[in-house]
Amino acid sequence: MAVSNNLTAILNFIALICSVPIIAAGIWLASKPDNECITWLRWPVVFIGILSLLVSLLGFVGAYWNKQSLLALYLWVMAILIILLLVFVVLAYVSTSPTGEYGVPGRAYSEYRLDGFSPLLRNHITSSENWGKIRACLAATQVCPKLSQEYISAEQFFAGHISPSGCCKPPTICGYQYVNPIMWINPVNPVGDADCSIWNNNPTQLCYNCDSCKAGLLGNLRMEWRKANVILIVVVVVLLCVYLIACSAFRNAQPQELFQRDK
Repeated sequence: MAVSNNLTAILNFIALICSVPIIAAGIWLASKPDNECITWLRWPVVFIGILSLLVSLLGFVGAYWNKQSLLALYLWVMAILIILLLVFVVLAYVSTSPTGEYGVPGRAYSEYRLDGFSPLLRNHITSSENWGKIRACLAATQVCPKLSQEYISAEQFFAGHISPSGCCKPPTICGYQYVNPIMWINPVNPVGDADCSIWNNNPTQLCYNCDSCKAGLLGNLRMEWRKANVILIVVVVVLLCVYLIACSAFRNAQPQELFQRDK
């Protein structure tokens, strides 16, 4: 096997390994409770990771067994994959750059303003059609009622990192009195926010219709996707380096192939 093919095989083995963190990041995102309710966000990273693995395997097979047609196909498909990854990374970065997060005095958790997020992501998540499905899913997951098992006292609750914070409790500005994580009474400032009047102690209602719930979900998604995006950026850089070296090795192999045929 030619030196260039050896190099290409090694590089594609590296690319094969790089597919693992992409798939792992995708599975991690899909396993988050909030992503469970947003189906279109659950699996794209896993799909890209699997595609990267298959393309790298194609390049490895083509290089190891000196199949020039497979190597040519690999280079074309890898170029498309890298472009797809770049678009995905840029789109994820732009969509998650703005943040509506703000701190609350005396609370370990943050609260969120809906208008602080990217319109691209916000409008899709909060549209009446999509939010109806997401709201029903959040209520069915029992993510809020489970908080009653984790936090007993108000001090424990206020010191906890509640997720998604806006769905399971009323906004702090309303001045509700804590009874338990999903029961709040006697608001001091019931007109402090539009969500103050939407809050309902019914476990199937709570603040699932609140803008603060939508904002809290967007805040969680933003944080999780920003973490995953770091992995994707590193992988894109590695794949781009692998691709450029593989292209060079493929071009260098062509004169050798022609020479061997002439002999």
